[in-house]
Amino acid sequence: MTRETVSKAAPQRTKRTPINGRNVLTVEGKDPNYVYRVVNDVGDRITTFQDAGYELVEGKSVRIGDRRVNAASPEGSKAQVSVDKNGTKAFVMRIPKEWYDEDQAAKQIHVDALEQSIKQDALSKNDLRTGRIEITRGQN
Repeated sequence: MTRETVSKAAPQRTKRTPINGRNVLTVEGKDPNYVYRVVNDVGDRITTFQDAGYELVEGKSVRIGDRRVNAASPEGSKAQVSVDKNGTKAFVMRIPKEWYDEDQAAKQIHVDALEQSIKQDALSKNDLRTGRIEITRGQN
């Protein structure tokens, strides 16, 4: 008498996301020519971002958050998600990558000037003491 071993492949299950690992602010379906942000609708933050060149994204063009029932934006509206139990909404906004890069370069000029002033201040006060100052940045 012979026995046959029947092996069955484990059924494929959908990717599980643990409760503590959910990221409700992820945005899928992004255009690579834009940089996206999720902006809370509190005070005048939306207007401030619009003044800086950001635009509200249509809900039909992106998906926000993990797969869940309440992740969808209402039909025909801007992409949004509820961010707290008080009903605060956050909207997906985007800016052309070129403009974003320009803004980041302007910020870096300010950071470089601040770092230089720290170094200069340390050097001018170092006349009676020994030591050195070094400022380094991590690579992104």
